[in-house]
Amino acid sequence: MTEPILILTMKWGTIYGAEDVNRLYRQVRRHLDRPHRFICFTDDAAGIDPGVEALPLPELGLPKGHGDTRWRKLALFRPDLGGFAGMTALFLDLDLVVVDDLAPFFDLPGDFFIIRDDDLFRPKPLRKINAERDRFLHSVGNSSVFRYEVGAHSYILDAYLADPEAATSNYEISQQFQSAQLAAHGNLHYWPKGWCVSFKNDCVPRHVLSFFGDPVLPAGAKIVLFAGAPKMEDVFAGRGATWYRRIGNIDWLRKAWQG
Repeated sequence: MTEPILILTMKWGTIYGAEDVNRLYRQVRRHLDRPHRFICFTDDAAGIDPGVEALPLPELGLPKGHGDTRWRKLALFRPDLGGFAGMTALFLDLDLVVVDDLAPFFDLPGDFFIIRDDDLFRPKPLRKINAERDRFLHSVGNSSVFRYEVGAHSYILDAYLADPEAATSNYEISQQFQSAQLAAHGNLHYWPKGWCVSFKNDCVPRHVLSFFGDPVLPAGAKIVLFAGAPKMEDVFAGRGATWYRRIGNIDWLRKAWQG
């Protein structure tokens, strides 16, 4: 029998609730027609669908007295994560919408894949003023969607725990640090552009054109993300974050989100 693949997500604190986990679970069920286990690492399993395997949040392992848990997702790189070492896993953030078949995310040959963060945003010409910084930011992977072998990239967490103060001083967010470690080990590879798209930048007509057309799903897109503003909850409430961004009719997105 083929070993099931893993879908991983995380929920802690109060920003997201059980229904966010349940929605994502249902989206995955609709779009992944192969044996899989849906795992949610969480500090509160109340209300989570019985089909979801709710497990305790993995320990980050910070030194005693270091209370910064903003980079908690790096605990996904524990070598002993959930007893799943050696298994293939696709991590999905809770603030995204699955709109098409997820099988290609597992079929793509290779060891580690992640979104290129720049693929979700429009070009930023002023960033070129600092060429070295621009090159680095162009390489950063967005950790909303990544595939890896559990336990195979523990060097990321090891490097963080070796000097968490330096990591948080030199990198703004954990995905920058994670990308730098992956690149140093030759493992920073990206999903094909267009698989993971930004709702704001890829679906909504630009600027005032949004008043003359509704958001549409780009051909080939499999996951819609809400990079920057507006956030997912704002979009479903019809808020565009700026006066010149009209959300319009998003029945297709709402159907994919709710099922």
